[in-house]
Amino acid sequence: MKLLSKYLTLILAVSILTSCSKEDSEQVANEVTLHFNNTFKGKTIVLGDATSTAATKNTSAANQIHHFSELKYVISNIRLIKDDGTELPYNINNLDNGATVIDHSKVQTLDYKLTNIPVGEYKEIKFGLGVKTDLNKLDETRFPAFYSQAGANDTKMHWEWGTGYRFAKIEGFYGTDNKTLSIHTGSTVAGKKDDESTYKQGVDAYRDITLKLPQTASVSKKSPKITIDADFDKLLSGKTNTITLGAGNATPSLHTAMEMVKFVDNLGGNGTSDLSGIFSISKVEN
Repeated sequence: MKLLSKYLTLILAVSILTSCSKEDSEQVANEVTLHFNNTFKGKTIVLGDATSTAATKNTSAANQIHHFSELKYVISNIRLIKDDGTELPYNINNLDNGATVIDHSKVQTLDYKLTNIPVGEYKEIKFGLGVKTDLNKLDETRFPAFYSQAGANDTKMHWEWGTGYRFAKIEGFYGTDNKTLSIHTGSTVAGKKDDESTYKQGVDAYRDITLKLPQTASVSKKSPKITIDADFDKLLSGKTNTITLGAGNATPSLHTAMEMVKFVDNLGGNGTSDLSGIFSISKVEN
């Protein structure tokens, strides 16, 4: 009887080990959540209108008071970088499954979930602010979900003239008399009006962001959450440009492509000395 008991115990132990081993081997993918935290000098932004209280007010490096009533931007072309340098692209050519509009007024948009991410240790993340050139064409048939999200009545991330997407849409007020602040960024097209055969790339407002994680994100049975801070203090007080709002640069109908690029370089970096713009990683939760 004792011998039989020993055999049963051994069989049970082997069964448990085999079960655990099988469970571990089957765990080949999980989720990663990107949480976007829109701040101004470390404090979460409070949206407001022209009559808002001091709680919404911000002050730039040029000592200019301003605040925001609307804050939206497009994230796409997401790539996770493993410890060994391997780059994992996440639906980089599919806007429906790999791009989103971050809208500060809608809390549900601040978390973007990456699904079916292979098990591994990830040390870095790259993503696009805006839409890369080869996908930046309004296409309801090819990407109906993203087209709808970006073009919704209260989102309006389509350009009215219909050649591509807005990459950032920032509305608000500045100065003691609450003048209109309306900053829209996006790639432009050069060519003859109403003749698509002559269209070519004008200003390329797409920016590639590269951020190192303060600790590795471990994808296994756990689903890590990466908090990405977007500090809109750098909109006017950036690493590349210090901007004072005024005649010629505060609204889309007035600012030129050259003036727009100053905001683009502050938001997304200039592509050379600055590859992070307003973005940084504040926390990785495994």
